Amino acid sequence: MITRPADLDTHHLAPTGLAELNAAAGLLIRVDRKYLVPLATAQGLVDALTGAARVLQIEGRRGFSYASTYFDTPDLDSYLLAAHKHRRRFKIRTRSYLDSGSCFLEVKTRGPRGATVKRRVQCPPLDAGRLTPSGRDFIASRLADDVAPPERAQRLAQTLEPVLITRYERTTFHLPEESARLTLDTRLAWIGLPPRGAPAAGRAGSGGGHDGRAGNSGSGGGRHHVPVRTAGALAIVETKTPGAPSSADRWLWTAGHRPAAISKYATGMALLHPELPANKWHRVLTRELAAV
Repeated sequence: MITRPADLDTHHLAPTGLAELNAAAGLLIRVDRKYLVPLATAQGLVDALTGAARVLQIEGRRGFSYASTYFDTPDLDSYLLAAHKHRRRFKIRTRSYLDSGSCFLEVKTRGPRGATVKRRVQCPPLDAGRLTPSGRDFIASRLADDVAPPERAQRLAQTLEPVLITRYERTTFHLPEESARLTLDTRLAWIGLPPRGAPAAGRAGSGGGHDGRAGNSGSGGGRHHVPVRTAGALAIVETKTPGAPSSADRWLWTAGHRPAAISKYATGMALLHPELPANKWHRVLTRELAAV
């Protein structure tokens, strides 16, 4: 594996382990706040948290490569429910931890007072780009809990197909005195997937497509063009708290940044498919992401 220079300097922060982080701040039910900021601002936040935050470190590494494959129905129910701000909405993805080789199928829904509820099960890395029958059953049961009656939940689960891949580098922090955690994502890329049955032009690496592969941009030989966009020199900061804003949120507010309507899935779909309704993400698309 090629190790690239870290985007963020975290040498001045004490480390924490994965088991310790999950035990103290697993936060599968939480309030998320997201910010899209220049990399220099992200570094300023890290520096400001010296003494208050610990950084996740595993086998000497503090930055980790992620890939997610997002699934939606042919009618893009997941995307459109978010675009139209429906309370009972959902997001389905597999998340691959590329450094460790582990993979999870995740279902995210909305709980009381807008809190995010995430449930997940481990899956084989080869299933990162597809849904198995057991995976669809898991999704249907979770959707029946929070989103739709059982029969409709089952229909939604059976029609899901992969539509988008994201790849990024993540650094994770724990704020122990606040029972909060913080993630900083850099090198974010959105990779569109061709319609079902359309051959892709090339590959874009791990993370999954219809059969665990993804296409690169390009054309030739009648192959389907697969678009790719990146966030350039911007970082996504996401705070995850039991409710009240964290010290990281307050630092960002003082620096002039407010929570942004950004979703890796929905924003990526809107970037790659400008014909989709995207008023909810208009500000991010026309300001921060306009030049990337």
